[in-house]
Amino acid sequence: MTTSTTTSAGQAPHAADRHDLIRVRGARENNLKDVSIELPKRRLTVFTGVSGSGKSSLVFGTIAAESQRMINETYSAFVQGFMPNLARPEVDLLEGLTTAIIVDQERMGANSRSTVGTATDVNAMLRILFSRLGDPHIGPPNAFSFNVPSVRGSGAVTVGEGAAVTRTFTQLGGMCPRCEGRGQVTDFNLAALYDDTKSLNEGALTIPGYSMDGWYGRIFSGCGFFDPDKPIREFTEQELDDLLRKEPTKIKIEGINLTYEGLIPKIQKSFLAKDVDAMQPHIRAFVERAVVFTACPECDGTRLAEPARSSRIRGVNIAEACAMQISDLAAWVRSLDEPSVAPLLTSLGETLDSFVDIGLGYLSLDRPSGTLSGGEAQRTKMIRHLGSSLTDVTYVFDEPTIGLHPHDIQRMNELLLQLRDKGNTVLVVEHKPEAIAIADHVVDLGPGAGSAGGEVVFEGTVDQLRSSGTLTGRHLDDRARLKDHVRSPSGTLEIRGAATNNLQEVDVDVPLGVLVVVTGVAGSGKSSLIHGSLSGREDVVTVDQTAIRGSRRSNPATYTGLLDPIRKAFAKANGVKPALFSANSEGACPTCNGAGVIYTDLGPMATVTSTCDDCEGRRFQASVLEYRLGGRDISEVLAMPVTEAEAYFGEGEARTPAAHRILTHLRDVGLGYLSLGQPLTTLSGGERQRLKLAMHMADKGGVYVLDEPTTGLHLADVEQLLGLLDRLVDSGKSVVVIEHHQAVMAHADWIIDLGPGAGHDGGRVVFQGTPADLVASRATLTGEHLAAYVAS
Repeated sequence: MTTSTTTSAGQAPHAADRHDLIRVRGARENNLKDVSIELPKRRLTVFTGVSGSGKSSLVFGTIAAESQRMINETYSAFVQGFMPNLARPEVDLLEGLTTAIIVDQERMGANSRSTVGTATDVNAMLRILFSRLGDPHIGPPNAFSFNVPSVRGSGAVTVGEGAAVTRTFTQLGGMCPRCEGRGQVTDFNLAALYDDTKSLNEGALTIPGYSMDGWYGRIFSGCGFFDPDKPIREFTEQELDDLLRKEPTKIKIEGINLTYEGLIPKIQKSFLAKDVDAMQPHIRAFVERAVVFTACPECDGTRLAEPARSSRIRGVNIAEACAMQISDLAAWVRSLDEPSVAPLLTSLGETLDSFVDIGLGYLSLDRPSGTLSGGEAQRTKMIRHLGSSLTDVTYVFDEPTIGLHPHDIQRMNELLLQLRDKGNTVLVVEHKPEAIAIADHVVDLGPGAGSAGGEVVFEGTVDQLRSSGTLTGRHLDDRARLKDHVRSPSGTLEIRGAATNNLQEVDVDVPLGVLVVVTGVAGSGKSSLIHGSLSGREDVVTVDQTAIRGSRRSNPATYTGLLDPIRKAFAKANGVKPALFSANSEGACPTCNGAGVIYTDLGPMATVTSTCDDCEGRRFQASVLEYRLGGRDISEVLAMPVTEAEAYFGEGEARTPAAHRILTHLRDVGLGYLSLGQPLTTLSGGERQRLKLAMHMADKGGVYVLDEPTTGLHLADVEQLLGLLDRLVDSGKSVVVIEHHQAVMAHADWIIDLGPGAGHDGGRVVFQGTPADLVASRATLTGEHLAAYVAS
């Protein structure tokens, strides 16, 4: 018996110590082709491969999904009814799974009440601290919560021998009564709510979803508070007040009990309870047009009532503590020496130090969580795991280096290794060479994307990957060169006195007609400068990574408008109407309503999804599939990847210039592997941004602003992205890119570097000039890392 399989006493290992591998057999989720693999536990495994090669399907869709599903099944059926339903992934066998904790890039809560402090429970600890040490003492922790209103009540209670006594009670909450804890008050532009020259029945209301055809029309017509046939400008003061501001009132219309409520409180409840950034585009446009948000004059935007702001610890109230930069707040907490709350101060200090360790010390606790980038949200979720005592857990990360400057990636690597060294299994989906370099084990998927991927093309060490000959191995040591010649600007866009967030009255000229890269460490003010001062200007097109709103019926063909010319081409070729070729309209399979699958709800159990027997997953009626264009039916066209569809619509009987133009844009942005009918809900953040970019490529805008377009891009695809940026500039566009990737920096014509640090240590322009000048000077952190990159 070899020494590796024996204990120090020469005995065979305990049976429980033999389970050192996670075994996957026959994984077929999405595009995976019967993948079988063994992953070492308590090691850091990095999954690489081009976008769409199947990394997320294997890591998130198979391993993590099954782990979470099995944990959910340990709860009672009653509890499971309140949890997300998870179907068993398409896989033959999974062995050796441990509890999976997923730390993904999903943006944090879109609730307007959610802040960094509430999302990480730091606010809860601060509230307890102020309820114990605050002077004057005003009450329990709820008295410092902007989500708890003050309430007062009175009534008769029976005591003793039946004597009735009137009692009054008061519960003190921290919520500002004026803004209801939101920190903002709203003023309405009434001209954006209705056209006062028309009556309600003539369609005066211009609010999305408020038509006179449905229930709203019946309520407005039958409420009796005003005449729906009278132009709104002729309403009396009372009638206008009833239309706009009337409190909820019970009414009866056609024998049905209903509640009437004025337009403004209804809009506040339905539209304004959400974070503006999370709204559907048409509703967001309406809100931005109709509603003016201003800081609440009563609480000065702090969300807190006056009593909560009056209680202080060493001269600092809870609103001021939450507004501090977290690195400063951590120092303030450490300065408090109060034995009575020592355990609380220790825990609070450790949590705040975790923010600093993870590179988020520049945030403040009152920052709305909906404003965090994907990378910031992912790192914020990591906070609660760093100090955890749990071991033998599987941590699953989705590109944790997103949004990180090369300077910060080293720190993230240390945190991942720290999690591993505590005895955990760490699985990371990643593209950055600096992050791949620390792996104990690498799994490379490919060889291509979509239907050309889904296979394990390599597994082993990083050094073995370099010599493996796979696409990732060949490009692992790629380095972009500095340009020999940079373009000359055709003009400038002036930014003067920019003071958004941490910017310190920045004045800068952004050159036009060239490729400009804005860089700097995370939190240095890049997004504040560009989104705060450039985005929104006339002629500026901004393409970011925010989620694309759409159901599981939405796909690249519907989102880009590609389906319209395709339907018209099919209709013209077959002499029928275009609506037949939409799975959301007349051509839909009646059995599955055009979804292609049947969803069977089993209550607390996972919803079962099965392919529709009638249309066999093709989504259309059999009669529609008899119509052909260029030898293909509509379902076969929607199953095509972009590159195949581009050739199909480019020539021959199916030649359709309008469709071909959109497909060319999709291919140009690196989405050639996407199938036209792939649900939008399955796209990654980087794919979403590139899909939006393809949409905007035909826009008239002269200035394009891109926010980290390398997100989710494989090393081999970065070169294609650089080519695309060059083509945009050469076609007369000005391109401004917020980016950390050194290859994009090296390729720029002009660099604007912000810093020198993050938060209040940043917010200044520390360099502007050509990449060659930045490398030569090495005057900033970016300059040092770029110089090391081009020299290696």
